[in-house]
Amino acid sequence: MVRQVKDSDADTMCRIYNKYVTGTRITFEETPLQADEMMLRIKNITQNYPWLVYEENGKVIGYTYASKWKERSAYRYTVETGIYIDSDYIGKGIGSILKGELLKALKEKSIHSVICGIALPNEASIALCEKYGFEKIAHFKEVGYKLDKWVDVGYWELIL
Repeated sequence: MVRQVKDSDADTMCRIYNKYVTGTRITFEETPLQADEMMLRIKNITQNYPWLVYEENGKVIGYTYASKWKERSAYRYTVETGIYIDSDYIGKGIGSILKGELLKALKEKSIHSVICGIALPNEASIALCEKYGFEKIAHFKEVGYKLDKWVDVGYWELIL
């Protein structure tokens, strides 16, 4: 089931996210988050944007959120999104369910443009974005350095 995030989800979301932080190039963060940091992010983001979790049998196994794209006011109708799924549940359609629900919530908030930044390569994230109509709009070469490797980033955009 998809629902709104709660502060009590912070520990579980840290466990999910920190596997990406320490073991992948999917996020460019390099230091694992603590629950208090995650709760601060939840509080800051949910003031203006949706943050959804996927829960199964009382356990959070994935989450997605939208955040401000840029600071200048003219960007106020554009968001960037993130999505993270427990590694034991990847490939089971949970990301697709979350993405669909997030896009619905963003439409309700009159968001115009949704952007996904993807560390490359990442075929699963690309496929998920393109399934919902996102189009590749940019490719930045070697803009991140993580786990002893330079990493490209692509951007996909959907106009709602």
